[in-house]
Amino acid sequence: MLSVFRSSWALLLGVLLLMTGNGILATILGVRGAIEGFSTFEMSLVMTGYFVGFLGGSSAAPEMIRRVGHVRVFAALGSFISAALILFPVFTDPYIWSLLRILVGFCFAGVYVTAESWLNNASTNENRGSAMAIYGVVLTGGIVVAQWMVSQGDASGYIMFILPSILISISFAPILLSISPAPPYEAGAPMSFRQVFNVSPLGLVGMTLMGGVYSALFGMASVYGTEVGLSIGQLSTFIATLYLGGLVLQFPVGWISDRMDRRLLICLLAGMGAVGAILAGFGLGGYPGLIASSFLIGGAANPLYGLLIAYTNDYLEPSDMSAAAGRLVFSNGLGAVAGPVFTGWLMSQVGPAGFFLFVFGLMASLCAYALYRMTRRASVSVEDSGAYQPITPGASPVSVAVAQEAAVEAAEEAAEEAAEEASGTQTAA
Repeated sequence: MLSVFRSSWALLLGVLLLMTGNGILATILGVRGAIEGFSTFEMSLVMTGYFVGFLGGSSAAPEMIRRVGHVRVFAALGSFISAALILFPVFTDPYIWSLLRILVGFCFAGVYVTAESWLNNASTNENRGSAMAIYGVVLTGGIVVAQWMVSQGDASGYIMFILPSILISISFAPILLSISPAPPYEAGAPMSFRQVFNVSPLGLVGMTLMGGVYSALFGMASVYGTEVGLSIGQLSTFIATLYLGGLVLQFPVGWISDRMDRRLLICLLAGMGAVGAILAGFGLGGYPGLIASSFLIGGAANPLYGLLIAYTNDYLEPSDMSAAAGRLVFSNGLGAVAGPVFTGWLMSQVGPAGFFLFVFGLMASLCAYALYRMTRRASVSVEDSGAYQPITPGASPVSVAVAQEAAVEAAEEAAEEAAEEASGTQTAA
């Protein structure tokens, strides 16, 4: 890990600042929208705009990089993000905000693709897994730091929009001044959705459901907090706990997943998230109960992303993993686009508890579907399953591709070790 820090500290610092700015915006929009009198459904449109843009940007970024290079794409998209953040308090209209969120989501997708390509290029086969793990911690840490900053600010003015603009502008300095251009990210032709579904129905369906869960948590948690009357400090702690739960449980879940039937673990995590959502929806335990529930929900939601990818890989040949990853990421993006809209509609129908009702519905559905799939075919043996790679929800397709590479390398190493053990046994005999 020290070698990763030495070679990539500038990139990691820049990403930390980027995610801090993005986290501030995601939270402050929910609070400011309430101040401006936007309805819950209008705010759901604003929040879903980010995921619409992100889905488009993830597809367009590799081509932009191939045409003009990493540095120009990175600088141009960063400038657009910085400018858009300042425009939010100037044009306080939900539909203009939705358009700005689409722009921000598109640009952030391109920035992530560029940054992750750089990180992949700076890593070696020996430390690539560590590099992506550190990158995931930095992504989550940026959002947590952002919540502390939000708790110190005033959502009714301009400062909380200017601050993330400054952070994002500064974030490019260490990256652009310290890192040499990387080769363009190349993506192979994806498998069809039908092929991926035939290989792993649970993987494809689960990724779609988790896209909805993640976008609801990232986009609508601040809207929920304002509707139930949380103070800025309470709201910030609530959102930060969602991500801390994922950060704390990500690696233990990964360790466990390499040692048991992953479908059962998927079911257990989804069930844990569903229990947390239903407890919070009924308001059990007051504010401390809400914080405990948010830890359970976040602790289940974030590791499930990497777990579903690892489970799908168990049924794929190494040569097909990257092709399948493209469809898994896209299906996750489709779920993410729908998440805030359905959450907003539920909240407008049943009140703020609709936020947790939506999360409960998706988590419970995933749990039930995982149980059903356990009755349809035998599990892959622990010895034949691939290695779990920690992947943060919301990262670009590059992270998934890199994780796939690490999974392929782990599978090849395991096969070589098994062959050497078999050879040694025969020699001894």
